[in-house]
Amino acid sequence: MATERSNRPQLADIRTMPVGEIARLPAEHLALLQDEAEEALNAAKRTKDWLEGAIALRYGEEAARLRAAQGKDTGTVRFDDGPVTVVADLPKRVEWDQDLLATLVERMRASGEKVADYVSIEIKVSERAFTAWPEAIRQAFSPARTVRTGKPTFRLMLEESR
Repeated sequence: MATERSNRPQLADIRTMPVGEIARLPAEHLALLQDEAEEALNAAKRTKDWLEGAIALRYGEEAARLRAAQGKDTGTVRFDDGPVTVVADLPKRVEWDQDLLATLVERMRASGEKVADYVSIEIKVSERAFTAWPEAIRQAFSPARTVRTGKPTFRLMLEESR
């Protein structure tokens, strides 16, 4: 395998190769490069998470203190640490109780309120549930269903790793 690795392009090499040339590499080389790229990506993510943890440890308390001083639980605060401006953001993540919302919307409708002035309603159907429905119900809902494709992915596996 060591000889195999030295006779094929490395990750650093393919950055400058035309895509068509990479596509013509032997399948085994592509599989090995894909594995290496995945390993490198995971290592970079772990390193970034570690660094972000250190940054949060260093600046988290100051950011929380500034937010509290501004009367904010969430949002962005800025402060300086020497020549560096720290922009600390704590995003707001709001979740709504769907059952309670449905009850409130029904009350609004019953009292004559125009619900659309207050809320937007999106109905979602899981694809797994849709495929399990009886045929008659699926046919009734089918005109409201649009299927779009995502980005294709390919996982290359060498025989020894199957």
